[in-house]
Amino acid sequence: MQKLQSQGVHHITLVGAGRQTSIDFWEGVLGMPFIFEQPNLDKPKESHLYFDPGDGRLITIFTDESRTPEKRRTPTDPGCVHHIAFAVSRVTFLQAVARLDERGIKHSGVKDRGFMDSIYFEDPLGLLIELASYRFEPPAGFTHADVLMEAHRLRVARGDYNIAEVHLADAIQALVERSRATLSDDRAPKNPY
Repeated sequence: MQKLQSQGVHHITLVGAGRQTSIDFWEGVLGMPFIFEQPNLDKPKESHLYFDPGDGRLITIFTDESRTPEKRRTPTDPGCVHHIAFAVSRVTFLQAVARLDERGIKHSGVKDRGFMDSIYFEDPLGLLIELASYRFEPPAGFTHADVLMEAHRLRVARGDYNIAEVHLADAIQALVERSRATLSDDRAPKNPY
């Protein structure tokens, strides 16, 4: 047997209500450009809206003008989507509470996740949305996932409960030391003062 190797999320498709509700939320609240629309090729009475979440991939919504938003949390049974998280820059994250408040959108407030900060709120159809902002930037040539895997290894080796900022800083240092050559005989920390 061989795996079917994935190379990233291609798109996520959600069932929406009316067209304008989706446009107002995905573009009007989250700033995702509405890039194209066509019929749902499997269900012609539905429209299929396409939004760019910021990385050139797609969030798509099936809309139907006969459906109206239901103001209840989407199911969280096994097999259901719990939430979708979107990356935002630190400067945007620092404005998120005020920008949600000005729209009257109830939210969780800032949640400390150790390696990132999060804010949760529901879209107009009850899907839980997370705005997530990493507390670190990976070194050149590495991804956030590379740093998190290294930080996890350090956390486990140290017997710590969850990934914290110290694990991230040490992970970044370890990745740089393993990937970048030096002419020095000794790379250990020094105090030149």
